[in-house]
Amino acid sequence: MLYGVFTTTESKPAPKATLSAEVTYEVTGSGTVDISYRTLGASGADAAATASKVRLPWKKTVDVPLGKEPVVSIVLDEQGGRARCALAIRGKHVQSSTASGEFGRATCTGELPAPE
Repeated sequence: MLYGVFTTTESKPAPKATLSAEVTYEVTGSGTVDISYRTLGASGADAAATASKVRLPWKKTVDVPLGKEPVVSIVLDEQGGRARCALAIRGKHVQSSTASGEFGRATCTGELPAPE
């Protein structure tokens, strides 16, 4: 017969790291734009971010969760102008699009593989 107290330390599994890819969004041209784009949020989840009344040029490199579409959208203000968004995944150019005129809009998207 065995007497005594057994103690165990319950260990919690480590949180899974979110797999992601480096994405660069770039907006060039003239005018002032509002920009929205997809990124990896502080909690490690998919998140949307915005930048308002941005004077060009603008460039941002972020991580985007695998399986999500990287996207950057631009809207010119009432003064118009001409602006071009561009998207690169892991340093490779994927897409570009141009907006012009009053409240002109453009969107660039890409594709990331699903996590395994």
